[in-house]
Amino acid sequence: MTKRDRPLSPHIQIYKMPFTAVLSISHRITGVVMAVGTAVLAYWLVAAASGPDSFATAQAVLGSVPGRILLFGWSLALFYHLCNGIRHMFWDAGLGFEIRDAQRSGLATVAAALVLTALAWTIGF
Repeated sequence: MTKRDRPLSPHIQIYKMPFTAVLSISHRITGVVMAVGTAVLAYWLVAAASGPDSFATAQAVLGSVPGRILLFGWSLALFYHLCNGIRHMFWDAGLGFEIRDAQRSGLATVAAALVLTALAWTIGF
């Protein structure tokens, strides 16, 4: 086998992203999503302070189906980021570094984020 015949490694057709790497990337993405959500919250608060017409417009936008989907996504991002931040606090204390522990805590993070989001939306409605 010559040097030219060897595949590049790892290439996208065979590389499987580790679960912990997906969680790490997701943590960063949810941080950005929360920043956008904070801007939307600021818009809603300014609309509330600007008077009934502005507030009615903001409520119509955020109360629409696409608005509620975005709000759901933002709340999921918030709870995921919160739970993963708690996971990182355990790591800062030196706990959970083994691969098996990291995968278990990652699954617990995702499950907790889903449960907390569902709970918040259930209580909200």
